[in-house]
Amino acid sequence: MRFFHISDLHIGLKLMNKDLSEDQRYILNEIVKEVGLKKPDAIVIAGDIYNNAVPSSDAIEIFDKFISKLVAAAPAMSVMVISGNHDSAVRINQFREVLSGHNLHLIGLPPRTADEFIEKAEFCDEYGKVNFYLLPFVRPSFVRNVFGLEENENNLSYDEAVRRLIDRENIDENERNVLVSHQYYVPVGKNPEEVDRMDSEIITVGNIDMVEAEVLQKFDYAALGHIHKPLKVLGDCHRYCGTPLACSVSEAGQTKGIVMVELLEKGRINTEIIPLKPLREVRVVKGSLDEVLDKASDDYVTVILTDEAADTDTGDRIRDKFPNLLEIRKEVVIRREYEALTKISDELSEIDNCRIFLNELNDKEESLLTDIINGLKGV
Repeated sequence: MRFFHISDLHIGLKLMNKDLSEDQRYILNEIVKEVGLKKPDAIVIAGDIYNNAVPSSDAIEIFDKFISKLVAAAPAMSVMVISGNHDSAVRINQFREVLSGHNLHLIGLPPRTADEFIEKAEFCDEYGKVNFYLLPFVRPSFVRNVFGLEENENNLSYDEAVRRLIDRENIDENERNVLVSHQYYVPVGKNPEEVDRMDSEIITVGNIDMVEAEVLQKFDYAALGHIHKPLKVLGDCHRYCGTPLACSVSEAGQTKGIVMVELLEKGRINTEIIPLKPLREVRVVKGSLDEVLDKASDDYVTVILTDEAADTDTGDRIRDKFPNLLEIRKEVVIRREYEALTKISDELSEIDNCRIFLNELNDKEESLLTDIINGLKGV
């Protein structure tokens, strides 16, 4: 059995107020082309279909046409979709039972009562059964009625909630089993702080949403969504595919793609990355003004100027060369501000140190700062 693994479409996303609708249509059409060429038996979309829980009508239309084109490109192919943390679980869950009879599995909600279990899609090929367990994004509050509360009457942790949901499934490990999940699984041997996260990702305080990747070991393949950079958490067969399109400047230079998975007999899996080339790249261009102007491009570009050569029309000159300019940064200004901050010294008064740190202050702010410092001295 062969299937495609994609995730984190984030339809409706804006990149620094740049509308990406055209770029998203383009990259989704590229995925459709690959489906038409490779004819996979299934495609899984591991969450974050939309960028917002209440997507715009344009975003909904983009996804609707994408699904229609997928079905037209490979009519016998099954499409399996789960909700992510950006999605409205209830909206994704609509018409769940009706659509499942037409090779389209849209799963928005995890089990919420004791008699509900993870949605399972079953397939069969020359090597036997393949079971896809479709687990949308799990918040501990979702499964309160399944497991109750901890002894201290708090919700379970994310790790414990996901672990218990998987453990209660009657998984036959003699068969081939695939998990489709949208959570923050921490790679084996790493701390959460060591995982390279992108600016476009929602990162919880203290990484409270982390789930230990060991829970995935009973699955032959884990098609994961949530992390925007391609990442393996338990080797080639338990992985994040990353976004098909860069969602932030921090993703500049990343190679995006589809993970094509081929399940052979139990214990044998082949994976291949099918690269996706976007309509426009996200890039960082760094150099002097003259060097930057020599690198004109239609890509989405952050410009970092390394010299002080600037005049009243510098911005206009740069925008003329980069019609999809995201921002202009001046490295020399950043360095100067840093150097000013490092001047804070015991030799200066508390007020002078604060003036340096806070930069320019008006009279009212200066008076307030003085009152606060004098008040602290009197404590």
